[in-house]
Amino acid sequence: MPLWQELPLLLVVAFCLAVLIRTFLMQAFYIPSGSMEDTLQVGDRVLVNKVVYEFRDPTRGEVIVFKGPDNWAPENGNDTNAGFFSKLGRTVGDLVGISQPGEKDFIKRVIGVPGDRVSCCDVEGRIYVNGVPIDEPYVVRNSSLETTADKSCNSRKFAEITVEPGMLFVMGDHRLVSQDSRCQGQVPIDDVIGKAMVVALPFDRWGSVARQDVFDKVPDPALAAGTATPAPAPELALVAPVLLGAALLRRRITRARATQQG
Repeated sequence: MPLWQELPLLLVVAFCLAVLIRTFLMQAFYIPSGSMEDTLQVGDRVLVNKVVYEFRDPTRGEVIVFKGPDNWAPENGNDTNAGFFSKLGRTVGDLVGISQPGEKDFIKRVIGVPGDRVSCCDVEGRIYVNGVPIDEPYVVRNSSLETTADKSCNSRKFAEITVEPGMLFVMGDHRLVSQDSRCQGQVPIDDVIGKAMVVALPFDRWGSVARQDVFDKVPDPALAAGTATPAPAPELALVAPVLLGAALLRRRITRARATQQG
């Protein structure tokens, strides 16, 4: 088959692969605002892992992309009155993960998980999670520590809140310009799209978007409250070999029966 006949087929295959990858595995997101500076800059394109949270929930310190709840005001400046061709181009670009994000897509850092008690700040401007002060070297510290009358996100200071079941408390690294859980409320875990993995573009900013280990010293909510919780992980570790052995034995028996019948 001549190349000119193969080219359309190759383009269709490439497009379908891009859509599949974007839908189920990985997606590129454009950073439209300075709310995550200096970790992420305006114009960065970040690759987001869309699979990881199928197996576990987000943890403190991770940077996530999520669909903002209905009450969240958008941070980017997408033109909702754009023309037909502009909207068409944006739709196609969104399918393959190269367009700017929708006005309801947000990228923030997870500060609190269900059951956590979060507040800010001490005299050094540190947040508290379950009674533990957190030193955040990645935060831009140019916002006021005073509580504003309108309870806006311009101030870092807020009273203690408890993260509800199935929800996350998220904040931007540039607290002065970030519209986040301080003023917009908590985020449902079900609305999380994925975990930010690497800055892919521009090339001079290539690098991983690592989870911050400053949250490792935070105790689980139940431990912080002084209550006991069951520890299913060790039990599962003991039972797992038995379950695996039983599954392998069952497979061998099934194969043996099939061989005898054949």
